[in-house]
Amino acid sequence: MTAESLIGKQAPLFTMDVVMPDTSFTKISLRSIMKKDKWTVLFFYPMDFTTICPTEITSISDDIKEFEELDAEVIGVSTDTIYSHKTWRNIPREEDGLGKIKYPLAADTNHKVSKDYGVFDAEEGIAHRGLFIISPEGEVMYAVVHHHHVGRDVDEILRVLLALQTGRPCPANWKPGQSTLEEHTSS
Repeated sequence: MTAESLIGKQAPLFTMDVVMPDTSFTKISLRSIMKKDKWTVLFFYPMDFTTICPTEITSISDDIKEFEELDAEVIGVSTDTIYSHKTWRNIPREEDGLGKIKYPLAADTNHKVSKDYGVFDAEEGIAHRGLFIISPEGEVMYAVVHHHHVGRDVDEILRVLLALQTGRPCPANWKPGQSTLEEHTSS
């Protein structure tokens, strides 16, 4: 399965161990987020203690209120353990750590979720930099996979989330507050 082949389909269900914002350990599941009638922003990153990953993780955390205002829960996922996540979170940003992060980081140590979402790099044993936006009903509405050397744009994630939430076709370069297109065409 590839990430692109999930579009318009039911998202693979998952339950993963996570480190929460208060650094406690628990489990999180897609089903529990869906029961709260929330959108899910699920993003995969290659590994802890790297160069690009903390720029994404902290940028998303810095804008978490915007995701919350859009009724979305964010989950970051790598194949590292929850202990590695917690250690990285306990290191201040100024010392190349994450510091305080305002959403859970999940551990996909058995690679099941990375494989289910089509982002697992078997040669390296890590996840590609993948992003999925899942509707409250569990449908994969958006999927994108980047090269390991390219970080994601948080404003673009928010723009796409808001566009999807309009339920209407949005043209190229659409920005929040702009008109959407009529329903008679979708391509």
